[in-house]
Amino acid sequence: MREEKIFVDSLLTNYKIGGQGKTILILHGWGGSSDSWKEVIEILENKFKVVCPDLPGFGKSDFPKFAWELKDYVKWLFQFVEKLNFNKFYLLGHSFGGRIAVKFATLFPQKIEKLILVDAAGIKPKSNFKTKFVFLLAKMGNAIFSRKPFNRFKDSVSSIFYKIFKIKDYARAKGVMKETIKKVLAEDLLPELSKIKLETLIVWGGKDRILPLKYALLFQKEIKNSKLKVLPKIGHSPHLECPEKLSQILIENLT
Repeated sequence: MREEKIFVDSLLTNYKIGGQGKTILILHGWGGSSDSWKEVIEILENKFKVVCPDLPGFGKSDFPKFAWELKDYVKWLFQFVEKLNFNKFYLLGHSFGGRIAVKFATLFPQKIEKLILVDAAGIKPKSNFKTKFVFLLAKMGNAIFSRKPFNRFKDSVSSIFYKIFKIKDYARAKGVMKETIKKVLAEDLLPELSKIKLETLIVWGGKDRILPLKYALLFQKEIKNSKLKVLPKIGHSPHLECPEKLSQILIENLT
C-alpha cells in the first residue's frame, strides 16, 4: 500500500492504493479518512486492487473552495475514477461515503461492478418532537444572530448549540465544511433507492446507534437486488471495530 496525490476538479487529492486484480474503491465516512480504513486495505490488497481517497475536506486532501452539495462530491468522484482510468469497479461507501456511493450508483451504474453499503447514510429520519424542537431553535437562533450586533457571536453560539444537542459532525466541522454538511444532509435519498438495479451488499452493525438497523432494512427493501449482512455486536464503524470480519465478508461476497 502506498499514498499518491493527484489533482481532481482543481483540488489536490490524496489517496491510498495497493494490491492487484479487480478494483475496490472505498469511500470513508464524515470525519474519517483513508487512514481509518488502513487495516481493511492491508487485508483486501492480498486479493484486490484497493483504492481509498481522502474525500475533499478530509485527511490530506484539499478543502472544497465553496460549500459543496452531494452532487459536487459525485462529480468529483466521477472525475477521480476517470483520471485513474477505472472503467468498472466495486464501490464501497461507509456512512457519508455510502451517501455518495448511492447517488453515484443512480447516475453512473455502468461504472460499478457491485455496490457495497456499510452502515450507509442517505435516508433522512422522520421528524419527531426532538428534531422539530431543535429545528425551531436553530431557526430562531439564526434569525437573532444574523443581525448586528449579535452576528459576531453566530459561529460560537452555533457550535455550542450543536454540541448541546449532540450533533457532533457539525460541531467538529471547520470552515466551508460547516455549510457543506448542512447541504449534504438536506438531501433524502430514499426515493432514489428503487432506481438501483445493481447487485448490492449491505453490511451493518447490529449495535449502530448513529444509523440504527432499521435503516439497513429500508435499504434492503428498496434496493431489490440486495443482500444484508448484520454484524450483531458491532456499532457504526465495522472497519475499526472488526476489520478482519468485515474484510472476510467482503472477500466472500466479491470473489
